[in-house]
Amino acid sequence: MPLAMNREVFITAALTGSGATQDRSPNVPRSPRAIAEAAIDAARAGAAVVHAHVRDPETGAPSRDPALYREVTERIRASEVDVVLNLTAGMGGDLVFGPPEAPLPLNAAQTDMIGASARLAHVAACLPEICTLDCGTMNFAEADYVMTNTPGMLRAMGAEITALGVRPEIEAFDTGHLWFAKELVREGVLDAPALVQLCMGVPWGAPNDLNTFLAMVNAIPEGWHWSAFSLGRDQMAYVAASVLAGGNVRVGLEDNLYLDRGVLATNAQLVDRAVGIIERMGARVIGPEDVRARLGLVKRAPVAA
Repeated sequence: MPLAMNREVFITAALTGSGATQDRSPNVPRSPRAIAEAAIDAARAGAAVVHAHVRDPETGAPSRDPALYREVTERIRASEVDVVLNLTAGMGGDLVFGPPEAPLPLNAAQTDMIGASARLAHVAACLPEICTLDCGTMNFAEADYVMTNTPGMLRAMGAEITALGVRPEIEAFDTGHLWFAKELVREGVLDAPALVQLCMGVPWGAPNDLNTFLAMVNAIPEGWHWSAFSLGRDQMAYVAASVLAGGNVRVGLEDNLYLDRGVLATNAQLVDRAVGIIERMGARVIGPEDVRARLGLVKRAPVAA
C-alpha cells in the first residue's frame, strides 16, 4: 500500500497487559476498579480506544475471569466518558514445555490451553466493540513458553468473533501473521476491510527497525485500518513513525512503564505525550464517535446475566 501521512489519528491506550509488570510500577492497574479508572483517565487524555486485560486483584497475575471483564466494562460504560472498548482474546493459549532434554510431559502448572469458545467467553458476555485476534503462534522471550494460535483455532475464533458482531483486531507480531490474516479474509472468516495492530519489537517476532516496520506496513492491503506500537523507550518514536506511514497509534503501560528515563508513567500521561506528538506533526486526534464511524463499530451494553 502507498505510504501517506495519516492526518486523522486515533489513539489506543493498552492499559495493563498480561506481562509480569505488576510489581515493577505501582501505576499498573490490577483491580477492575483501577483498570476502569485508568481507562477513563486515558480517554479524558485523548484515547479513543482502550485495550484491556484483567488481573487478579490481589496478586496482579493475569486472569481470564469473565466476571472481572464484566466489572471493568460495566464501570467504563457507567461513566460519563465515552470510549471504544477493546478486550483481549489472547488468554488461554499458553503452552509450556519441560526443559529441552525432556519437553514432555508439559508443565501442567503453567500450561493454560482451552477451546475457542472458552477463550471468547468474556467477549460474548461483554460484547465490546473490538477484541483482539493474535494471528499466529509466537515464541516469546521465555525459554519453554509458546503462545499457541493454530490455524484451526484462529479460524474458529475468527468465525465466532464475526458472528458476535464484534470487530476483530488482528494482532500481527510478524509478517506471516499478516499473510494468514489475508487468508482469513479471503476465506470469509473475517470481513474486509480488516483492522490490524502491528506489534513491533516483541521477542521473538518482528524487530522494531524501520525496514521491518515498513515491510509490515506495505503488506497491509489497501483500505485496511491499522495501528502500530513498539516497546519501552521506542514507544513514542513509533507514535511518530506510525502516523508518518499512514497509521494510528497505541501507547500505554502494557508496552512501556516510563514517561522519561527513571520516571514512571501513568496511562493518561502516555496518551497525553502521544497527543502532543501527533498534533505537533500537524495531524488531528479523533475521538470515539469518529472511530466508530470509520470502523463500523456498534456500541452495546453487556448481555444480561
